[in-house]
Amino acid sequence: MPVPKNINYRQARVEEDSLIAEHFYYMWQDNQVAPENIISEWLNVTVEFINRARQELSYQAFVAELSGKVIASAGCQLFAGLYPHILTNNYRKYGYIWGVYVEPPHRNQGIAKQLMGMSINHLKAIGCTRTILHASPSGKPVYSSLGFSSTNEMRLDLI
Repeated sequence: MPVPKNINYRQARVEEDSLIAEHFYYMWQDNQVAPENIISEWLNVTVEFINRARQELSYQAFVAELSGKVIASAGCQLFAGLYPHILTNNYRKYGYIWGVYVEPPHRNQGIAKQLMGMSINHLKAIGCTRTILHASPSGKPVYSSLGFSSTNEMRLDLI
């Protein structure tokens, strides 16, 4: 589907961190997480996370604006890792994309793909060798169309 021409894509500004956090919250709601399963301090926790990631992990967010209103966002950063870093950066320097969100009336127009492209380009620019993300069911087709593939990650639910 063609991307609407009247949408402005750009890097997010620091003063938009709260808006990025709101989109992250709505993303969880869209994925059927009940409000009682989201901590009441979600806004502060997310903004603090973004601040730390910006300082330590080359975090960058991107937004889509329509008539001066942000309607979509995506964030990316260096992947902090799950275990000790013993591999060289030229072999394994992963980037992580998270919080991809498009407001419901603007979905299925290619906006998420555009934001993903900007995120991928940022991660390439900081020397990442691979990009990873965790996809929602509705996001999987978007990411697959961009060349993302399933991995060997496995999961065991304990509750």
